[in-house]
Amino acid sequence: MPGQRDLPGQRDLPEQGEQDEREDGAGRRGRSSIGDARAYTPRGRTVAERGRLPRSGRTTDPFRPALQVLDGGETGQRSRGRGGRGAEPADGAETRKQSENKDTSERTRGRSAPEEPSKPSSRTREPDRGRPSAAGDGRGTSFRKGGGASRTEKGSDGPRRSATGRTDRKPERQRPERRPIPAEPPKLANSTRRLRLGTVLALSLFVTIGVRLVVLQVATSPAEAHSLMELREKRLSTVKLPAPRGSILDRDGNVLAHSVEARYVSADPENVRLQQNIPAIANRLAPLLTVARSELEANMKRKKVLGGWTQFRYLARGVDVATADEIEAMNLPGINTHSDERRDVPGKDLAANLIGFTGDDHHGLEGLEARYDDLLHGTDGKRVFEIGRGNLNAPIPGGYERETAAKPGNSLKLTIDRNLQYKVQQILDAEAEQRNAGIAGAVVLDAKTGEVLAQASYPAYSAAEPDKADAEDRADVPTSVVTDPGSTHKAFIFGAALQEGLITPESTLTIGPAIELGGTPFTDTHPQDKGTEMTMPGLLAYSSNVGTILIGKMLGKEKIYEYQQKFGLGTATGVGTLYEADGQLLKPEDWSGSAPGSVPIGHSVSATLMQMAAGYNAIANDGTWIQPHLVKETISGETGKVTPAPAPVTRKVLDPGIAAQLRTMMEAVVDVKGGTGGAAAVGGYRVAGKTGTGAMLIDGQYTSHNASSFVGMAPAEDPRFVIAVSMDVSSGGGGVVAAPAFSQMMSYALLHYRVPPSGTKPPNFKIHP
Repeated sequence: MPGQRDLPGQRDLPEQGEQDEREDGAGRRGRSSIGDARAYTPRGRTVAERGRLPRSGRTTDPFRPALQVLDGGETGQRSRGRGGRGAEPADGAETRKQSENKDTSERTRGRSAPEEPSKPSSRTREPDRGRPSAAGDGRGTSFRKGGGASRTEKGSDGPRRSATGRTDRKPERQRPERRPIPAEPPKLANSTRRLRLGTVLALSLFVTIGVRLVVLQVATSPAEAHSLMELREKRLSTVKLPAPRGSILDRDGNVLAHSVEARYVSADPENVRLQQNIPAIANRLAPLLTVARSELEANMKRKKVLGGWTQFRYLARGVDVATADEIEAMNLPGINTHSDERRDVPGKDLAANLIGFTGDDHHGLEGLEARYDDLLHGTDGKRVFEIGRGNLNAPIPGGYERETAAKPGNSLKLTIDRNLQYKVQQILDAEAEQRNAGIAGAVVLDAKTGEVLAQASYPAYSAAEPDKADAEDRADVPTSVVTDPGSTHKAFIFGAALQEGLITPESTLTIGPAIELGGTPFTDTHPQDKGTEMTMPGLLAYSSNVGTILIGKMLGKEKIYEYQQKFGLGTATGVGTLYEADGQLLKPEDWSGSAPGSVPIGHSVSATLMQMAAGYNAIANDGTWIQPHLVKETISGETGKVTPAPAPVTRKVLDPGIAAQLRTMMEAVVDVKGGTGGAAAVGGYRVAGKTGTGAMLIDGQYTSHNASSFVGMAPAEDPRFVIAVSMDVSSGGGGVVAAPAFSQMMSYALLHYRVPPSGTKPPNFKIHP
């Protein structure tokens, strides 16, 4: 009522600030807000939210128990309320309310006797004495209706004096019950442990994959490997990209063999329409491809290869471009044409026995084509691509595809002179046919360098059509056929005796019509009476077996064997052909009683025509043996770089002066009247050489035919060329059979290379002193 004053300590109604605060707290307990949610996030309160009261019923934060610190039985955190009034924390709100109601009731009844305050608990922190409570604390300030405020100190032990002077003791505030500290919440997951666990799992996965790959690569069983191959063959198709084959050129760069553009014709046996029309398609292709109909039909039929059905078969290779275009225009199902090459030999049979030929796969089969196949062929490329299923057999767009480009082969430049080769081959063919020779061969060497300028064989064949010739007719006679050299071997015996000082050009020797050694008689074709004395040139001119045997006895078998090897017998020369024979020598320990008679005259010895030519070249080259060779240089197919062939092997056999003396003595064979080599003479040039008549060896057995030969050089005073000619004939010696061919070949070579005629005449030889 107006004018009524409240009794001291009487508080029937709360002050306006307290009312507002309680209404505000009641409103908060009745509804939730974003602020309340933020205040009780699992991570705890934020700094901005520290003054707010939690919602009713939420007295603790289970995730942040450390935020609740007991201070004098109350929570140690207080928040600022509205209008600056303090608000008790939620966990002590009920206790505070009961204490205030009790205090008000006692004041109303006039209870003034103070109660003895109880001693504070040892576990409760005592507040600071004599220090006024801060504004908004809510504990140290009370208001009377219509009057001022009376203050008490927090925790004061003395009586509290009111505004009227009445002393009241503040009733002991009921100490809030201690609540148990909640158990710690479960620990959150450790990120370090998760990282380690993930790393271990990832490493385990990679190790498992790696081990499996190793097993697949190394420890795959044959069955698994076969299965993988089948899968690969089913999904991948491979097309070979042939490498362009290098050319074979003569010493001037003229083509002896090269590859030209052509086409191949192929069939796809998996083509359904082709399988339905094989006979009709084979009939149309047979005349164009010049292939038998039965062969075409066989190649068109389905065939399994490596567990899968093949989708590509060659029908013909090296087909002319015009013919391939005609087949393409027919639009036959399953028949395709593609770019190819064909080996072309412009000279047909020119040096065919030497050059050889290639097969359908462009690999050399015989001759130099086979000997240098790795160099000429190059490296094939290939195209591997993924194909679709069914009969499409076409690359899958965007599928696996890999192409390895082919590397072209290198070219060979030979020492052969095309024009000289043609002439030598022409002369050899004519003379061999005239003499009814079974086989024949000729070699022309450059005496200074050992280069092979011509190498001819009879019979010849066309390298463009090798199948039309028998295998034995395709042999290279100068390097693959071995014979007894016969009397051509005598020059080596005379040269060795001169070098050893056993004879001189002026020496004489007494001979007879025959000599017997080991029960075998040896006679001369030009028999002399017993006790006949002859000069060294005379013995060579008449090709005396008896005189040569006697000189051989002077040397002895060890020296004969030594000089045979020095002149290059018994070992292939390494000229560069595929199947060059070694020949054979009789070792001194293997000599029989007749060997001292047969070996010096060229029997019991076998050699190739190339070996004999190289031996005579040592005489022409001032006593130095030089390895004969066919390859002059190689030309890179990729860069065109020219690489000279390795230098030939050389070795000294005779002193230059001895070699010159021997050459002069050998001129008597051609110049002396009645000499065995008169048919080898070349007008205007001095010629030195020796005839020979041996026996042919076939499979190690002598035949009844003669191996008639002539080996010589010109000009004798300074030789430029050495030519060796040999023919297998039924009768006739080297002077009759081979010497005429030698004369024609040497004459052409000297004129072709413009060698000046000899400026001097040969000496006047005497047969008898």
